[in-house]
Amino acid sequence: MKQILLLSIILSLAMSCSSKKQVERAINTGNYNQAITEALRKLETNKNSKRKQDYAMMLQEAFHKAQERDLNTIKHLKKDNNPELYTEIYELYNYLNKRQEAIKPILPLVVEDKTITFKFQDYSNAISEWKNKTADYLYEKGLALLESNYKADIREAHNVLSYVERIHPNYEDTRELLLEAHERGIEHVIVNIKNNTNQVIPRQLEQDLLNFDTYGLNQFWLAYHSNRISGLQYDFAMELQLQLINISPEQIKERQIPREQEIVDGWQYQLDQNGNVMKDSLGNDIKVDKIIKVKADLFEFQQFKSSQILGNAVFSDLKTQQTISTLPVDSGFIFEHFYATYRGDKRALTKDDLKLTRNQAIPFPSNEQMVFDTGEDLKLRLKDILASFKIDNQTAAPRY
Repeated sequence: MKQILLLSIILSLAMSCSSKKQVERAINTGNYNQAITEALRKLETNKNSKRKQDYAMMLQEAFHKAQERDLNTIKHLKKDNNPELYTEIYELYNYLNKRQEAIKPILPLVVEDKTITFKFQDYSNAISEWKNKTADYLYEKGLALLESNYKADIREAHNVLSYVERIHPNYEDTRELLLEAHERGIEHVIVNIKNNTNQVIPRQLEQDLLNFDTYGLNQFWLAYHSNRISGLQYDFAMELQLQLINISPEQIKERQIPREQEIVDGWQYQLDQNGNVMKDSLGNDIKVDKIIKVKADLFEFQQFKSSQILGNAVFSDLKTQQTISTLPVDSGFIFEHFYATYRGDKRALTKDDLKLTRNQAIPFPSNEQMVFDTGEDLKLRLKDILASFKIDNQTAAPRY
């Protein structure tokens, strides 16, 4: 017990020293916010204990250095008088205030019977001033971007106005403009299927493939359509070009598997070397299991039929009338059914064998059903392909 206690003390001291070094290293390398976060975590409990005093002093040092650096940065940013820097100035004032608010709950901090001080400032007026300046500037910037006919600009306007809404909720008519930007910035993709296989595709399969409600694919800036909407200008097209449908012949494969097992078949008296029945310690006749070998032949049948659909998913830019990408599509489905019969002693069969013998041959699915079942795999692959089609928030180009 003494050794365990000593080891615990040593580990605790080692961890404490390690944590202090981390905070010191963060301060020495200018990572003041990291140092503040770590020191605050350590001071959450027993903040005035002697072993926590180093953290209190390091917190004070990191806070004042971080405050000084941020205020100097704000001073330089203001000299530029560049509206593009308004957001940075506002965020710095905000962070100066949040840093103070994070420290206040653990105050006062006492080190060697003296309360250490933090030079807090009131940033409320500065935050309000630069929030309004930032909102004014970004609102006008958003309006200007909305004048564009390019959807990338419209989406950028949405980004800008979203920030305005976040820092200054319901500023001017920002919410209405956000709805407008979203509606105008969406890229619309029309999807259709082209059958080049010279084979009939089940109508239900085509409807299922184009049922995007079950795909869950629509993104914030991307909408898929299987039916054209009058008056809507489409930006991209995706055509699923089915090129080949392969259906294998119906096959029944048979294999014969010999089975042999030793089983208990009743009992018999145990005899001694002279052929006499042996007795146990109580004088009773000794009985033993009668072991025999049993054999059987298992005839396993495999019903097999497969189908495959090959094609391409072709993405096009309807504005430039150019093909963006052509992705191969390969889907398949396998029908497989096993059953069995046997000849010989049933007791020689395994549990799996017996299960197979309870199965019977079933009708093969029709070619139309095979194509439809292949379509389930095709639907998953089409979903993956459509999900890989992304619209860059800053440009009009799709990404894969």
